[in-house]
Order: sequence, then structure tokens, then C-alpha cells
Amino acid sequence: MKIANYYIGIMSGTSLDGIDAVLADFNLSPPSLLHAFYLSYSEGLRNRLLDLHRPGHDELHRAAMLGNELAHHYAEAVAGLLNENGINPPEVAAIGCHGQTVRHCPQTGRGYTIQLYNPALLVELTGITVVADFRSRDIAAGGQGAPLVPAFHQVLFRDTGIHRVIVNIGGICNLTSLAPSGEVNGFDCGPGNIMLDGWCSRHTGNAYDENGAWAESGKVDRALLEKLLALQFFSFPPPKSAGRELFNLPWLESCLSGDEKPADVQATLLQLTVVAIAESVVSYFPSAAEIYLCGGGARNSTLVAGLRTALPDKTVELTDRLNVDADWLEAFAFAWLARQAILGLPGSFPAVTGARGARLLGAIYPV
Repeated sequence: MKIANYYIGIMSGTSLDGIDAVLADFNLSPPSLLHAFYLSYSEGLRNRLLDLHRPGHDELHRAAMLGNELAHHYAEAVAGLLNENGINPPEVAAIGCHGQTVRHCPQTGRGYTIQLYNPALLVELTGITVVADFRSRDIAAGGQGAPLVPAFHQVLFRDTGIHRVIVNIGGICNLTSLAPSGEVNGFDCGPGNIMLDGWCSRHTGNAYDENGAWAESGKVDRALLEKLLALQFFSFPPPKSAGRELFNLPWLESCLSGDEKPADVQATLLQLTVVAIAESVVSYFPSAAEIYLCGGGARNSTLVAGLRTALPDKTVELTDRLNVDADWLEAFAFAWLARQAILGLPGSFPAVTGARGARLLGAIYPV
């Protein structure tokens, strides 16, 4: 039997909500996302991962044990994905596993990034070759190590006649500019769901603000918005990337007077995301005609409406309109990055990350 050229992509992002796993077929042109599977994090796992974003007691041991635990969860997601679709492990060429980021500090003179996983254990649990550690090589070459999805966005979405921008609204927002000709460009532009989810969880007990309903009930605090936008990150030119090191509740609290209504803060955080995206598009990609959204934030109807208001002369839609489900695009990208590594091909653009050149990304753990 001919072995199919299937790849699996696994993404567990900054939002810490759970694991996205997708099965992709690269025999097709364009590549096809065949199936998807989601496995949510327990509250306990999420809290233990959050604890590792801050220095603490015995954190090396805790990180190693969480890496092992995540490997079991990733294997569970892979098994669910394959079982639901009647596919056997030998039919899968490789798994691209991003891991769970707990530190991302590329800006220092000796930058680094840390993702939790145990790729060797994941190979043993699944019987499938695993590609992991996608960011380190780019950082070693002087880059940001992020965002890594623009190269794949080009494969799926570039149009020869229309300038498009793809906006991934995950925990952090990143943009990919796909002009009809010339270099692909992109960068992280600010917080996405990371602040919205954190504030919502603290004040409502809900993991996220469904459709932005709570934010819509509040009013934007313009003074607070200006304080938040004063963070130097927003004025830095690209290439740039970000994580919880920059955008977190203590940072937000440092900007609060204490008299704000929680719903107004939520409305302001949503507007912060809108402004970060819209001003980046207008400043760096003014000729873009079409904006396509993906990631969890693409399902926030209040946020989408805000972007349409802020970018009235541009079409703002979800990548669903381009036949790729907005919820699964990032995991799809890591399936493609795994394939690039297996084929010995680069997976990054130096114009995006700032590295000294395109690099082959990922360490391969053979079955």
C-alpha cells in the first residue's frame, strides 16, 4: 500500500486553553486540512502552566514533569484525531509539535525561547516521527523566532492581483502581509486573547468573553487605552514578537487607577487589540485591500465588528472565506513546518523574523 503524505500539526498557544491537532494532506495543491481534533486543558494543568511563567521553587523539575504530561496529552490528541478518521500511525509522515511556550525572550543580546514538551516521549507514545523546537534556530541566527506562520500563509493565500493581510488573533496577534509581488512580511503587533481572557476569567469566572458580549456591555476608557498604548512595544518597528513576558495582568494593573469598572476595562482591552491591528495595517501595509482573520479571536464578533469600523476601506473577513477554517490554521501551519523540516527546506522568512537568512526549522525525532 502506498503510504499517504499525511502530516499532523499540534498547536497549544499562549491562551492556554487546550490543544489543536490537525491532519493535513500535502499531496494536494493547495494543501488540504482533512480533519481536526481539540483537547481542552484542565483548570489544574492551565494553572500549573501559568505558574511557570514566573520564577518559582523547583521550576526545572516542574517544567520537566509538565513536559512529560503534555506529551501524554499531545499523544491523546493524536490518537483521537487518527481514531476518528480511521487512519493508522504508519500513514503519517511526521507530527509537527510546537509545544507550550513558557518563555519567549528573543530581544536580549543572547535571546532564547522555551517551549514545554518531550518530543522523544511523544514519538514513543504515538509511533510517529516528531518535529519540534521550531523557534530556536531562527533565534540563533539573530531572529525573533516568531511569527512562524507567514511562510505558510504565502502557500495558502497569496493572490497575484490582490494585496492581502492575514491576521492571526491568538493569545498574541500577528500579521502576515501578502502583496502580489515582492517579499512576504509580518510581525507580532500586540495582545489578542491573552489579556481579554485573563481579565474575563478573574472577574466573571468564565474562561473567555464569548463573542465579546461582556466587552460590548462596557465603555472604552480612553485614558486607560492611552496608558496601555504607551508600552514601548507598540512603537518599536518590526521585526518584533511578544508573549506573556510583556502582556500580563500585572502590567495591566500597573496602568489602572482602581476606580475602573471591570466591564469598561474589558471594553478597553478589546479596543487595544483593535487599535494594535488596525494601526499596524495602516502604517505598514496601507495598500492591503483584504484582511482575513484566523485564530480564536476571529470568532469574537464584537472584535471583528471593531476591526471593520477601524478599517472601513478594506474587506475584513475570516479565512473561512478562503476555504481554511479560522480555528485550525495555526496547527495546519505546524504540519507544514514539519514537512519542510523532513524535506530539508527552510520554513522562515528573514524579512519577518529578522534572522540573517532563511533557516531550516525544527529538530527531528525519528520513529
